[in-house]
Amino acid sequence: MKKGSRHLGSIYQQAGKTGYVIRWKDAQGRRRGRLVKVTSVEQAAAALSKEKEAVEKAKTLGITLPTEDNFATFAAEFLRFQEKRISSRVVRGRLSRAEYERQKGIVVKHLVPFFGPMKLAAIRKSDVIRYIQSRIGVVSDGTTIKEVNTLKRLFFVAIDDDKISSNPAQRVPLPQAPKGRTRYLLPDEWGRVFTACYIEAAEDGDGIGQWLQQAAGLAVALGTRRGELLFTTVQDVDLAARRVFLRRTKNGETRSVYINNLARQVFDAMGIAERKRKNDRRVLFPGITPEQLSMRFIRACRLAGIEDFSLHDLRHTFASHLRMAGADLYDLQKLLGHSDPRMTQRYTHLSQEHLDSAASRLDGVLSLPSSEAS
Repeated sequence: MKKGSRHLGSIYQQAGKTGYVIRWKDAQGRRRGRLVKVTSVEQAAAALSKEKEAVEKAKTLGITLPTEDNFATFAAEFLRFQEKRISSRVVRGRLSRAEYERQKGIVVKHLVPFFGPMKLAAIRKSDVIRYIQSRIGVVSDGTTIKEVNTLKRLFFVAIDDDKISSNPAQRVPLPQAPKGRTRYLLPDEWGRVFTACYIEAAEDGDGIGQWLQQAAGLAVALGTRRGELLFTTVQDVDLAARRVFLRRTKNGETRSVYINNLARQVFDAMGIAERKRKNDRRVLFPGITPEQLSMRFIRACRLAGIEDFSLHDLRHTFASHLRMAGADLYDLQKLLGHSDPRMTQRYTHLSQEHLDSAASRLDGVLSLPSSEAS
């Protein structure tokens, strides 16, 4: 019982809150509770009696009785549930703080304004379709898909809580997922971007050094995602074995990437060997946030005259040039850490285009000799 609460059997009155909290066991024997906004304990007791009657009916009929909660009420429960699942490590069944904040933004800014007053158990597939239609043309198809996936997750949690019996967002027609980008830099463009990432001495008053150039250099040399790079520690770098162990990956499984000459140059500039000797256990770029890295990099790209290019596109640059250099798709999948080979298929065409371009260099150099007698 929380401090400041008065215990009245299965009914609680909490200090600072209007109404009473009632608690009971559902048909599966699990503890349930909710706040009923009534003014007397007798009214709260009546609400509790109604819940107990519903439990007995569910036991008798063997069915899940629909909740009386509206969408907004359960959405708050869903976010509390998701918040408890936040983990600082990537683990199956858990989610990162960033993912939680993304889901929270979708729920609060978009789902609740649309579904909020509707009874949770009364929402139908047609309502979800209306939501999708309201988003088409307003946001990208990819954003709409992410919002509906969050909605599906919310309904599945409601099913687990015996609030509803089916998921109305399941199997709704969705916009076609956007094709993956293959935006990449040519060698001269990369040179301009790298130069633009230079941090002037006036900005280096806190000893931050050339972290932007170093981060960009490693991203294009190793093909890592932003989070993978920023969560890598000095101890994860094995210079002797020419490997970097990525322990915070998208699918939660540790994988290694290989230190090529470009990556080795960056690590040398960062003094990684000396930091390892000093047993430095910090991340490679202490104090640098994901948002700071992304925004500073985009600013550098604009300075270099490169538009529509993000830090993640350095990963595409890594993959595209490997593919054009002859790397097969299976090797590329392993290097990129794609769990689904279809993710790697976006680079299929690059090899053919590269070979076509190479073959065309023969044009004008060799030709059939004239068949006419001299």
